[in-house]
Amino acid sequence: MGLSYETQPGDIDHLIADDHAVVSRLFEHLEAGRGDRRTLADQVGFNLALHADAEERTLYPQMADAGEADDARHARDEHHAAKEQLIVLDRAEPGSGEFERALTTLMADIREHVAEEEGEFLPEFRRAVGAQVMARLGGEFLAAKRAAPTRAHPNAPSSGTGHKLADPAAVLLDKGRDRVSGRDRRLATDASGLLDPQAQRLLDAFAALRPLPPEILTPEQARQQPTLVDAVHRILTEDGRSTEPEPVGAVEELEVPIADGGRINLRIYHPREAKAGAAPVVMWIHGGGWVLYDVDTYDASCRGLVNRTGAIVVSPEYRRAPEHPFPAAHDDVLACWRWLRENASEFGGDPTRVAIGGESVGATMAAATCLQLAQAGEPGPAAQVLVYPLATAQQFGDSMTDAADARPLNRPLLSWMAMHAFAGVPEGAQDPRVDLLSLDAAQLRSMPPTLVITDERDVLRSQGQEFARHLQAAGVDTGLAHYDGMMHEFFGAAAVLDRAAHAQQAAAEHLTQRFAQPAAADRTVRPA
Repeated sequence: MGLSYETQPGDIDHLIADDHAVVSRLFEHLEAGRGDRRTLADQVGFNLALHADAEERTLYPQMADAGEADDARHARDEHHAAKEQLIVLDRAEPGSGEFERALTTLMADIREHVAEEEGEFLPEFRRAVGAQVMARLGGEFLAAKRAAPTRAHPNAPSSGTGHKLADPAAVLLDKGRDRVSGRDRRLATDASGLLDPQAQRLLDAFAALRPLPPEILTPEQARQQPTLVDAVHRILTEDGRSTEPEPVGAVEELEVPIADGGRINLRIYHPREAKAGAAPVVMWIHGGGWVLYDVDTYDASCRGLVNRTGAIVVSPEYRRAPEHPFPAAHDDVLACWRWLRENASEFGGDPTRVAIGGESVGATMAAATCLQLAQAGEPGPAAQVLVYPLATAQQFGDSMTDAADARPLNRPLLSWMAMHAFAGVPEGAQDPRVDLLSLDAAQLRSMPPTLVITDERDVLRSQGQEFARHLQAAGVDTGLAHYDGMMHEFFGAAAVLDRAAHAQQAAAEHLTQRFAQPAAADRTVRPA
C-alpha cells in the first residue's frame, strides 16, 4: 500500500516500506505464474528473514518502550506465523500441494501485516518518537540486516537480546545450507521471467558470483561486491571469448583541477582511426548512485562510444558520497566540463563540438551541467544522451512498484544510495540539479538535443520517460529509446547483450548527427 506521509530514505519506516514493495512484487510474479518459482520463493524467504530479524532487533523493542507493546507483540506473532510458512516453502517442491498452500497462506498473512504496519503501527510510532529517532533506527535496522540469518527460524527468541545471542550460530548454519543447496547463487538474479534471454543469462551469471545485497552493506563493503562487469567476463569466459577490453586508439589519464582546489582523474579515450582535423569530444559520466562504481566499471561504455562515434570520449572520476556528499560530484563534473572546453585542443579535441552524456546518476549530472551552464550564460553541449537517468529523488511512477524487485538496481538500493548521497544535506534531494522533473519549460528550453534511453526492469524507467516528455513539451529536440526485457546497467554490456549494442549505436548516431550540424558548432545557451 505504501506510506502516506513523508520520510527520508534512511528512516526505518522508509526502509521497511521498500522491503515490503520488493516482497509484494515477488508475490505478484508467483501469482501470475511467471519466472522461476524456486528462485522466487528463495528470494521471498531471504528478504523476509532479514527483514523480520532486523525489525525484531530494532523496531519492536522501541515500539514497546514508546507505549506500543501490544502492537509490537502482535507484529512478532505475525512474523512467527510467516516464518512457519517459510520453512514449508523451503523444504517443499514448487507446484506441490504443500508448497502452494503455504504460499497462499504466507501471501495473505504478509499482506495483512504490511497493511497494519504501514497504515497503523509505523505512523503511530513516528508520531510518538519523532523523525530523528526514525533516522537513527534506520541505521540500526540496516546493521541488523547485515548480521541476520538468511533463513527463517520460527523457534528462535524474538526479542532484540534473544537475536543478539542466537543469530551468530544461525548465520553460520544458514550460510552453509545456502552454499550446499545453491540458494546463494540465485538470490541476486531477476526471477520475474520478464527479461530478454541474454539479459537473464547475464543476471544469472551475476547472481552466481554470490554478491551480498549492497543495500544492507556499508559503502566500503558495497564497493567490494561483484558487478555486472564481472558477470560479463564470466559469460565471455564460458563462451571461449576474450575478456580483453574493446580496443580503442589509446587511453590516457590526466588530473584536472576542481572547485575546492583539489584535483581528480580524467580518463581520455582516443579513436583508433584519427581523421583530419580535431575530433569531436563526448564527456561521459559514470553512474553508481553517487556512491558506488568508478570509471573502470563504465569502461566498456566509453570504449563502445569511441568506436561508434569516432569521437574522443572523456570520463571524470568525480568524488563519491558519503565521503563527499552532494553536491561534490556535481561540482566536479561541472569543473571538468569547463576544463574540457578550455583544453580540448591539447589532446586533439574540437572545443566547439563537445557533447555530454552518462548513465544513471551520471545522466542526472549531465543534464544538471547543461542547466548550470545555461544559468551562467556559458556555451553548452552540442547534444546530450541520458541513459536511464534519475530525474527526481522522489519514488516516482509505476516502475517504483513493478520494478521494485529488479536487479541490479532495486528500490531498497535506490534508497540506500540517496541516504548516503545526501548525508547531512537532505535538502539536496530537492535541488533542481537532482529534481529535474521540477524544472519548468523555460529552464528546459536551454537543453541541447537529447536522447533519453530507458529499459523495462528498472525503478528509474518512469521518471526517465517522464523527463523525456517534459523536454519534448518544452520544445527540445528529444528522442526516447526504450528497451523491453533489459535492466538497469545494461548499456555497457554490449559484449553479451545485442540490445546494449543497439542502444550504444542509437546514442552514437544521435551524437554524430549533432556534431555534423553547423548550428551545433558554438551552441551558447542563455539564462532563462
